[in-house]
Amino acid sequence: MIKILVLEDDENIRIGLCHILKTNGYEPVPAECIAAAREKAGGCSLYLLDVMLPDGSGVDLCREIRQTADVPVIFLTCVDDNSRIAAALEIGGDDYVVKPFDSGVLLARIKAALRRSGAFNDETEKLELTSIERELIGYFRMNKNRILTRDQILSRLWDSRGEFVNDNTLSVRINRLRAKLEKAQGCGRIVTVKGVGYKWED
Repeated sequence: MIKILVLEDDENIRIGLCHILKTNGYEPVPAECIAAAREKAGGCSLYLLDVMLPDGSGVDLCREIRQTADVPVIFLTCVDDNSRIAAALEIGGDDYVVKPFDSGVLLARIKAALRRSGAFNDETEKLELTSIERELIGYFRMNKNRILTRDQILSRLWDSRGEFVNDNTLSVRINRLRAKLEKAQGCGRIVTVKGVGYKWED
């Protein structure tokens, strides 16, 4: 299941967003402030960030995220301020939604951002994947054409799931995922880079 960070300080809006995401097949990860978002962001395939927060700005958090990751960021703002929106997009935001928002529009923008990032693929969604296999494929796709070391992958799975996955288990899981991908068409593939790790190719 695709995990989405929901950073929103208004409890009612946060609960509503999580309900919308959950009923549409996503796993919401709620956070009420930037500090909480930093702790919970691992393993998320998309970030929904409120702009004005008690301990800072979602724009500043996006700037931090962009230093290490290409995860899609959609801003939630209650002010239709063109200059603020432009600044948010310039520092790495992918899209924005003005509150109050239509849930259908929000979901469409989330799906479009995930598809652009490679985290969502109609063919992949048809595969019968375990939760860890979906974590793996999402991580590979967010880093397509980049070489990921085994340590990076193991760290990602540990951070996002809180359960131990050792080196041998990783090999088994990647081999099983490859076998499923080979049976499907248009899903991409996992390439071994000898002595280094793996990379994803569409």
